[in-house]
Amino acid sequence: MDTDRLFVLTGGPGSGKTTLIEALAAAGVATSPEVGRAVIREQLATGGDALPWADQQAFAELMVVRDIAAREVALASGAITVLDRGVPDVAGFLRVSGLPVPSHIDEAARTCRYNQRVFIAPFWPEIFTGDAERKQSPEVAEATFAIMVETYQSYGYALVELPRASVAERVAFVRERISLT
Repeated sequence: MDTDRLFVLTGGPGSGKTTLIEALAAAGVATSPEVGRAVIREQLATGGDALPWADQQAFAELMVVRDIAAREVALASGAITVLDRGVPDVAGFLRVSGLPVPSHIDEAARTCRYNQRVFIAPFWPEIFTGDAERKQSPEVAEATFAIMVETYQSYGYALVELPRASVAERVAFVRERISLT
């Protein structure tokens, strides 16, 4: 299946996903950046409130549209691609926020498929930091990891936990498992 070329990297905030995606891209792997950060930057620049710390439902609606679009771009590329988060992350975000998952987002998570193996970055307190786009506490980051495990498993994915290791070791780990060694 074409979707077997699409590998999701998920986990809680501050677990090294963006750093890993950037390192994979530098190593020549096709990647797709996290759409949530782009939505946050746009909302901050325009004074919008579709932000994870303001209007979570509106933020989720923007994210699901962007995640579906990122998946379509990756599919059209024909390349093996590692995506920083996927459509099921939107359902996980809503669950972390204590909000119900609307049927259209649940349906998107069920039908917009990726490779059955999903890489998950564990909560790693030693590297966790916040920034202007990541305002979650370490406790929320750890809870997000647990909910992403539950969410992806509920959609039928098998999780492959990333080692708590150097960026270079994580790059080698992912490349080996997506057959790019």
